[in-house]
Amino acid sequence: MTEDLVLAAVAALWGAAAGLLVPRAAYRFSVEPEQPWQDACPDGHPIAGFAGGWLGRARCPDGTRYGPGAVPVALATALLCAGLALATGTRPELGVWLLLAPLGVLLAVVDFRVQRLPDVLTLPLAGAALALLGVVTFVPEHAGDWPAALYGALALGAAYFVLFLINPNGMGFGDVKLALGLGAVLGWYGWSVLFLGTFAGFLLGGLYGMGLVVVRRAGRKTSMPFGPFLVAGAYVGLLIGAYAA
Repeated sequence: MTEDLVLAAVAALWGAAAGLLVPRAAYRFSVEPEQPWQDACPDGHPIAGFAGGWLGRARCPDGTRYGPGAVPVALATALLCAGLALATGTRPELGVWLLLAPLGVLLAVVDFRVQRLPDVLTLPLAGAALALLGVVTFVPEHAGDWPAALYGALALGAAYFVLFLINPNGMGFGDVKLALGLGAVLGWYGWSVLFLGTFAGFLLGGLYGMGLVVVRRAGRKTSMPFGPFLVAGAYVGLLIGAYAA
């Protein structure tokens, strides 16, 4: 038990540190399609720093903060990473989950802000998930299956693509690309986890939409970001799959 708590604490520290970097990236990515990424803070100061200005705190030179709140995002990312550590334990795939979790948070934040899932985030998520899980298959004591992760990515991506063709207004193409990465992560633990995580995403999204209608903040045809709920559903499925593995 002590070992699990220590692991969760370390994962939480990693999540908090990574989460502090999310607001700046979220601010820069939160633009309309065909628009260039933000390269200046709201006060007009150029955004500079590590990795071309993508890494760093969301703060102007005069101290003004911008983007989503750093503390809530860092706290949320820390809790998510701690949960993954408790569910997965010391199995090697935990490293993959901890690396991908901040990216999932970033995608969720950007989609909530501008209802957009940038290709530069969704496609690397899918590629990184499959590549990192492929490496994990060579490490002893892993609990998943890489071919199942690949098939999960293809199956969920194809399913969402069909939904996109049926109702483009209800399912964006960014959601289709996001499904590739989420399908890989969920498929790692098998088809049942894939179905569970997918169902959880639709359930959470449906409940959120119903809540908006009830409080009269949305109508039946109001568009809403679906990516955050796909990510949340995948997280629920991953927790259950990792704990049961």
